[in-house]
Amino acid sequence: MINQIFRRFIAKWISLIKFRNIPFNNQHKLFFSPLPTVGAFVTGLCLSLLFAACSSTPTVNAPNPSATSVSNSASSKATVVRFGYQKSTILLRTKGVLEKRLAPEGITVQWTEFQAGPQLLEAMNVGSIDIGPVGESPPIFAQAAGTSLTYVVGTAATPASSAILVPQNSRIQKLTDLKGKKVAFQKGSSAHLLLVQALEKAGLKYTDIEPKYLAPADARAAFVKGSVDAWVIWDPFYAAAQEATKAKVLIDGTGINKQGGYYLMTRKFVTENPQTVKAILEEIKNLEEWSKQNREEVAKTLAPVLGIDLETMKKATNRRTFGIVPIDDNLINLQQGVADTYYKLKLIPKEVNVKDAVLTKEEYAALSPKT
Repeated sequence: MINQIFRRFIAKWISLIKFRNIPFNNQHKLFFSPLPTVGAFVTGLCLSLLFAACSSTPTVNAPNPSATSVSNSASSKATVVRFGYQKSTILLRTKGVLEKRLAPEGITVQWTEFQAGPQLLEAMNVGSIDIGPVGESPPIFAQAAGTSLTYVVGTAATPASSAILVPQNSRIQKLTDLKGKKVAFQKGSSAHLLLVQALEKAGLKYTDIEPKYLAPADARAAFVKGSVDAWVIWDPFYAAAQEATKAKVLIDGTGINKQGGYYLMTRKFVTENPQTVKAILEEIKNLEEWSKQNREEVAKTLAPVLGIDLETMKKATNRRTFGIVPIDDNLINLQQGVADTYYKLKLIPKEVNVKDAVLTKEEYAALSPKT
């Protein structure tokens, strides 16, 4: 009886919402504009009936808990994978391998581009995307800010793909010349760590430079205009700047960077969609292996997509290291070192425990791509 009454009031409530043209949003459920008094009364009554129904005594024929759990797991399986990406990882979208793999399962892929890793993880934090690749630094800043995320696989270190650039006619000749200079970079990105490590190598402190926290597009504009003295950036922005501005490379990540980036997912997506996650990781692994053997084809594919001439794209492709690596104790320890470095420099507000964002060895084994 209560269920019948409840359903009638729900129907009435929905009709009121439709009458007021309140839109639905797939990512953030329902945005409510103020309801009239009668609408508020109906809403309150519906909620009261719901609580009453939930607190009533279960019947003898209630389903057993394990059956309910299995049913909920099946019904929560994603039919859409919301994938965040950057220009440096646009090949995955361009080749369309995920769509081909997931379509038979009735799963579609939605793509959203971000300038850098920090922006991508901000979107993950608010529930706008499920998965995305970033460098080693963004997860640390995200964890420090309270973002819930999960490391699912690492990407091979590619130190030559990032560099500190100075203008063609700059008087800056060596790292120590950066003292007192304005340096542009994306805060919380892999470029941030490269700068920190390079300064340490030169015997400089982070406080010896004047950081200018700018996203890649804004940093390039400032660099070209001469508003900053140096720019720390990664490919393909790095290669494009070399070609367009004839910028000089002060230092790249060779001999400094020891790790690559990561593919991150929300814990909820990993937990509810293990088979989908495994399929995604297999396609990423296959594409990385293909790219390693077909660098010229990679460059030809990406040049028109990114609006970069072929020779510049070849330069960026040839200095990149392709491949994925498992999340193991060694990688976790390296990542913890990154977290500790940022905390010591007071660039994050609290200590970060990387292990809070990793799975168990058994869970990683279950998700591991076929070899």
